[in-house]
Amino acid sequence: MFSDIVDEAAPIVDLKVGQGNVHLNNFLKLVQSRQSDRAFDGSRPVEKEKLMRILEAGRLAPSACNAQPWHFIVVDEPELKNKVADATATKILGLNHFTKQAPVHIVIVEEKVNFSSGFGTWVKDKYFAHVDIGIVASHITLAAADEGLGSCILGWFDEPKMRSLLNIPSNRRVLLDIIIGYSTQALREKKRKETEEIVSYNQYK
Repeated sequence: MFSDIVDEAAPIVDLKVGQGNVHLNNFLKLVQSRQSDRAFDGSRPVEKEKLMRILEAGRLAPSACNAQPWHFIVVDEPELKNKVADATATKILGLNHFTKQAPVHIVIVEEKVNFSSGFGTWVKDKYFAHVDIGIVASHITLAAADEGLGSCILGWFDEPKMRSLLNIPSNRRVLLDIIIGYSTQALREKKRKETEEIVSYNQYK
């Protein structure tokens, strides 16, 4: 099953356990090429091997106290996928009408944290689970870009409808829906703040 796919497929990064100072020559190029895509080739499915490597990148993401407070629901059955896409769209605000084009939705459900992470959240008043899920979303989208796929992270959707469609318990939050497919959008120039605006050394400026 999954182990067979991973063994046959080239890994995202060729690492040995305990190996340090790994230099990824193309990582910055990968970050530069990743964007939020809003147009996909709906006739082209995502290969199973690519999807499994993307999920593995998510599984290996770091989390506070290794709590791993996430569950991934892969939605690729066409009829269900379209219903999930409908749950992300709104006519009033004109949002997310492109989501049916993507062949795969990875819905991220927030799971309970372990004792250490929960205690740290309480003591430091920082909700680590949401930080962790932000990290895992970054892993998933960068892994998708590495596979030549486009992606878009969605946080706006009908959560009760999503729960109903995917049989998610009422005591679980549905935090994100990441759509993945072959993008038909041209690469856009990134508009970001200049380094000097967001970085300072040794003190806040």
